[in-house]
Amino acid sequence: MSQSSSLDESGDNGPAKTRDVPSIVDKTAPLISSYTYHSPTPIAPGPYILGVDEAGRGPVLGPLVYGVAYCPASYEEKLNDLGFADSKTLSSDTRASLLNTLSCDVANLGWSVRVLSPRDISSGMLRRPPVNLNKQSQDATILLIREVLQRGIELTEVYVDALGATGPYEKLLSSHFPGISFTVTAKADSKYKIVGAASVAAKVTRDAWIEGWIFEEDAHESSDATGMQDVKRIWSEEVGSGYPSDPNTKTWVKNSLERTFGYPSIARFSWTTIKVVLDASAHAVEWIDDGDASLVKAFENATGHDKDRCVISKDLSLSSVGTL
Repeated sequence: MSQSSSLDESGDNGPAKTRDVPSIVDKTAPLISSYTYHSPTPIAPGPYILGVDEAGRGPVLGPLVYGVAYCPASYEEKLNDLGFADSKTLSSDTRASLLNTLSCDVANLGWSVRVLSPRDISSGMLRRPPVNLNKQSQDATILLIREVLQRGIELTEVYVDALGATGPYEKLLSSHFPGISFTVTAKADSKYKIVGAASVAAKVTRDAWIEGWIFEEDAHESSDATGMQDVKRIWSEEVGSGYPSDPNTKTWVKNSLERTFGYPSIARFSWTTIKVVLDASAHAVEWIDDGDASLVKAFENATGHDKDRCVISKDLSLSSVGTL
């Protein structure tokens, strides 16, 4: 796996060299479901400021990680001298050192990450109706802030790296957390050191996952009673950074398609990059209800036929078996 220290087109300095970071609790397990990690809760008196940033919105492979960092407002001047900045401008070693700094002063500094697995990202975006990436990002941010508050931290100011239009997002966050002052702005990780700290937490966590990715599909290579293997491993561990512009990632996407089963769960199936390859090269699927009038009727949508739909299809808003 590439360990290049030069910036690629995504602004990435290369992945972390180990999965040995606090936010990956079980280093031997694959990433199947999304999860949240919290550092020990600081004990210094508040009020506290908090920063929010993410790593991995653009990649076609791997998780999206949202990070928060927080400290007493009275600690902000000292924080400014610790070297935190937009994580994309820092080397991998510097980021690792800064995460260690963030973890060592447990009296004053706290941080958390929400790791969204590729499977959950795709599941949300392919749902009917879809939960787009912006909504998933907003939900992750709100969850992190809420859980920090539940840990007894008094937050008065929160700084967030921009996610689309800043005004509506500030209004949304304020509606969830009245009494907290929110500042949502572009390049917040460069403007506010506490957001830079959150950026480091998110970036180191994502890079560690990518660099040490464990393919859960490897567990299905055992033989059954007939001696046939479920799926033969055709994918490489050389996935690159996960960004579509990365040559290593391009090569992985090109060479790792299993025509029947698609890609391992490191891939975001909702991404156009993956969809294009699947449409062009994967085996076509014919749904069993195609052209079957009785099945179509059973799954009819709500356009005047609710009385003909079964309870399950109503609850799941299904109009066809194909929507599954």
